[in-house]
Amino acid sequence: MSATILAWSLTIAQILLGLAMACAAVRFTIGPRAQDRILGMDTFYINAMLLFLTIGIGSGRTLYFEAALVIGLLGFVATVALAKFLMRGEVIE
Repeated sequence: MSATILAWSLTIAQILLGLAMACAAVRFTIGPRAQDRILGMDTFYINAMLLFLTIGIGSGRTLYFEAALVIGLLGFVATVALAKFLMRGEVIE
């Protein structure tokens, strides 16, 4: 019984994360300001990371966990770089 509950929970979580990614993609593409686009990108990569984690939990493979780690690291660096660019107009001083 617990395996079926886990399977259903992972499926529901993946569907909801897919919907959240769609909402973030809309904000990323239509955002009226650059700040909205950066927030949309930040939300998109966090949802993608969580989607990879749920897939990894369901399949039991470690490849998905490593991919989620790489997505998290690169997304954080990209967000910091874009925020610094919006604040100062340059990334590297």
